[in-house]
Amino acid sequence: MKKKPSKNLVWAIITFLLAILTIKVVLDFSKNISICDLVDSVASSDKLFLGLAVLASAMYIVFEAFAVCNILKKAGYKRSLKRGLLYSNADFYYSAITPSATGGQPASALYMHRDGIPAGIITATLILNMMMYTVSIIFIGVVSIIISPRVFLDFNTFSKVIVGLGFAALTILAIIFYIMIKNERILFKPLSGLITFLYNKKIIKEKERKLNKINKISGDYRMCAELITGHRSLLVSTFIWNVLQRGSQIMVPMLVYASLGGEKGRMITVFAKQCMVNIGYNLVPIPGAMGISDYLMIDGFGYIMSENMVYTVEMISRAITFYFCVTVSGIVTLFGYFAGRKKS
Repeated sequence: MKKKPSKNLVWAIITFLLAILTIKVVLDFSKNISICDLVDSVASSDKLFLGLAVLASAMYIVFEAFAVCNILKKAGYKRSLKRGLLYSNADFYYSAITPSATGGQPASALYMHRDGIPAGIITATLILNMMMYTVSIIFIGVVSIIISPRVFLDFNTFSKVIVGLGFAALTILAIIFYIMIKNERILFKPLSGLITFLYNKKIIKEKERKLNKINKISGDYRMCAELITGHRSLLVSTFIWNVLQRGSQIMVPMLVYASLGGEKGRMITVFAKQCMVNIGYNLVPIPGAMGISDYLMIDGFGYIMSENMVYTVEMISRAITFYFCVTVSGIVTLFGYFAGRKKS
């Protein structure tokens, strides 16, 4: 446990350095745009659309809180929206500073566990939410292609490969999550086998106590999973919350584009392009998808707007959806951590 904070600090530093490098590279490629130009663009923008962009980015975290609280309530562990916001902020922050979002769910689970929610319930809740989170982006992607058929074709070959692989990876993940919800043995049987193996090798003691604990968690998980799959309304509502969550983040570049004087008739196309970008960068195991996300946005938006507008929209959108949100969620998560320790 003592190593975990230092490990998180290392990833936070790596993320910070990647952010600086990414910004520098994008500015170098843009040639005609500087930090001062970006500040001037923000100052002269339509504040209504820019404010809506910031609000949409914040709602990404709020909608996740609603989704998680909705599942927990149905499982018999009703929690306030305030607690849900702590869970979602922890998820967002640690997902942002760790590769392939590996830290988000465990961090969220930690705060749920502190609130007295059993491990099995937590596991089932997070897996269901991840499944719907994955399905929602696939759904929005399909809708985007229907609305704007050329939204995928206008990318260059490399980007098409990344987006295509992203589609495939997300589909496979959704199937895996569904199987895990339907059959808890896939999760807990290998864990029980590992405990037995370690005990036989005399690496650990108290095998029965540990196996009983795993069986208890497995039972809670099965009960929650059966409750979830037996209520279609819960599945639908969780899916809707996740569609709203994904959609709120995807619409940020569209609103930034409008705030900078972009053609209102192209806003839907910008939204559809950003959906493809989100699908593509989910494939890449880099904190915050830095670099690949910027590349896909610049490539995709290049077919819609001028070069200067492309870089301006990309930089401001990333500043809102990633850098600003990571800072705020980090502060909320840190405050929640120390408040929880004091309470304990």
